[in-house]
Amino acid sequence: MATAAANPQPDKANTQRVRIDAAGRIVVPVEMRRALGIRDGQDLTVSLEEDGITLRTLALARARVRAIARAHRKGHGSVVDEFLAERRAEAASE
Repeated sequence: MATAAANPQPDKANTQRVRIDAAGRIVVPVEMRRALGIRDGQDLTVSLEEDGITLRTLALARARVRAIARAHRKGHGSVVDEFLAERRAEAASE
């Protein structure tokens, strides 16, 4: 998968006009599919954003979720260990 295209900036080179058909389908241009390594029959996620929709490969969607989770983590150890330590501290204070 091309890393440069993993998070393309919106500009004229990365934007193409497509048409939606009567069944609600669009065709993702071949250049974009190649840049992201999207193959025929591959599943994608579609997200409703404030200003439109975003299509992502499952790998990119997982990476995005991991990055969001990482940003919200308190420590650097195991999340499970942190959770158990918090519960034990609460139980000890009761």
